[in-house]
Amino acid sequence: ISPIILSGMRRRTFVGSIMAICPAAMAGVAQSSKGECEKYDVLVVGGGVSGCVAAIQSARKGAKTLLVESSSQLGGTMTTAGVNYPGLFHAWGKQIVAGIGWELVEKCVREHGDKMPDFSDYKKPHHLLQVRVNEYLYACLAEESALKSGVHLLYYSFPKSAKETSDGFEVEIAGKSIERKVFARRVIDCTGNAAFAAMAGYKRIRGSEIQPGTLDFKFSNYDPGKVDKVALNAAYAEALKSGELHQHELWTSINGLVSGGGNGAQHLAGADSSDAFVQTDSNIRGREAFLRLFRFLKRQKGLERIKISYVRTEAGIRETYRIDAEHNITADEYTRGEKYPDAICYSFYPIDLHDAKGVRPKMLKEGVVPSIPLRAMLPKNSKFLIAAGRHVGSDRLANSALRVQASCMAMGQAAAAAATISILENAPIGSADIHKIRN
Repeated sequence: ISPIILSGMRRRTFVGSIMAICPAAMAGVAQSSKGECEKYDVLVVGGGVSGCVAAIQSARKGAKTLLVESSSQLGGTMTTAGVNYPGLFHAWGKQIVAGIGWELVEKCVREHGDKMPDFSDYKKPHHLLQVRVNEYLYACLAEESALKSGVHLLYYSFPKSAKETSDGFEVEIAGKSIERKVFARRVIDCTGNAAFAAMAGYKRIRGSEIQPGTLDFKFSNYDPGKVDKVALNAAYAEALKSGELHQHELWTSINGLVSGGGNGAQHLAGADSSDAFVQTDSNIRGREAFLRLFRFLKRQKGLERIKISYVRTEAGIRETYRIDAEHNITADEYTRGEKYPDAICYSFYPIDLHDAKGVRPKMLKEGVVPSIPLRAMLPKNSKFLIAAGRHVGSDRLANSALRVQASCMAMGQAAAAAATISILENAPIGSADIHKIRN
């Protein structure tokens, strides 16, 4: 049994003793004997943008923390899906999201020798205020930070069942050739689709339509100046007419793809990650579309030697399920910058709803800085469960802005602060002292 809060020296002594006994603990690998129920203070489900930050915050607070991730690395949308521009951290020239997420982003930019945008010039288009990070380095840095903080990491695994008790959750975890039982005093659902919340019996919500997903890719090894743009455009129109290609399979125009350095992306209708079936279908459809486009381009004059620089491992997902929260944020609240008594972090992004025709961002009025209340991260009637990430309680329009990565990082850290404070106070998460959480 680990104490929830340890002084710096006491914690180092404690962790050092464990390392001497168990080499696996030194590597931050979660291990236990089959059938044994290992106890944790905090279980974080999902190691994406919000989950890795939540786990680091929890462990730094001294909580024994297990992070379970179904893939091979941390970072989710930013790393595996390659959406490596986690904005926005600044609003109207001032930073409004910092903390662990910013710490990792700043370190990634510095170590890779990149440069930050000029955040003071806030009137330029919002995409120019995005911080570009090297996603491969970010995954390494997030893992390094998690291990140094004392997080127990378990990849290729996911919760199989969840049973709420009088003081936490009993969770069965399944993974590659393993099954484990754990008890956690608090759980942070960072799955992106409220999967754990649903497993635990809490309601999820979603609309009849969801935003399209995006598979990012890049081509190289060609000279844009040697491509006949008129002929290419005519060939593309014919490919659309014949059904070889489809309009939504390319976000930009065909000439925009070639002239823009080969950077491309799709609008993949119905892309979803709610379960293994729909996510498998989404990724297959995305790669099929990419392959058709690649073969089409290689037939065009000036593009015969085109090469693939990368295709992301999986399609980025914009929208699935959201929790039915104690308070669901509305678009009206978001766009007017509602002042909540239990506001726990900020968010800043235009309303950004994508559809089959593209996206038409609705910018916020100058000076407005939206926030996220603790209640929006709590499934209705939950005591020991909190959610962080794009499945925060909200309507579709508000969610189209709240879902971006800087906001998810802020939610992850805030959720972990709330979870650990609630353990200290031996109280449900929703009753934890909001001032202590903010501090």
